[in-house]
Amino acid sequence: MNLELTPKQMRRLLDIAYIGNWILNATRGDDRFKDYDEVESLLFAKAREQGMSALTDDWNGVAVPSQAFVDGGIHEAIMEYENNVFFEILAEDLARRDMDDAPIDEKNYQELATRIDAYISEFEQHGTDNILIDSDIV
Repeated sequence: MNLELTPKQMRRLLDIAYIGNWILNATRGDDRFKDYDEVESLLFAKAREQGMSALTDDWNGVAVPSQAFVDGGIHEAIMEYENNVFFEILAEDLARRDMDDAPIDEKNYQELATRIDAYISEFEQHGTDNILIDSDIV
């Protein structure tokens, strides 16, 4: 297969590959999806061949994202995504809890959506500052 990319497109492809591999493998420890590591390595090796050597380092003979790449803002993008997803999941979990985890259907969907929106609004205004644990539990 031959894929023609501009340098900007190649950089975006590196970002996408890195983010995807991070999501799939960052928490897996030694049980990584190695085939995704291999694809990421292949792409970073190709980037080096295309004059983007500042984005690639070698580790144990394998092309990996360089520290310059990692420090170049990619983790801020990942953290922003994780932050948004965290609050969305938390809002839905709390809304469902408030509804006694009732199955959601057309009759109560609007109630769920309203509760989720209320939690999202709270999180946008105060983050997690108003989430408390009963001191009797701790």
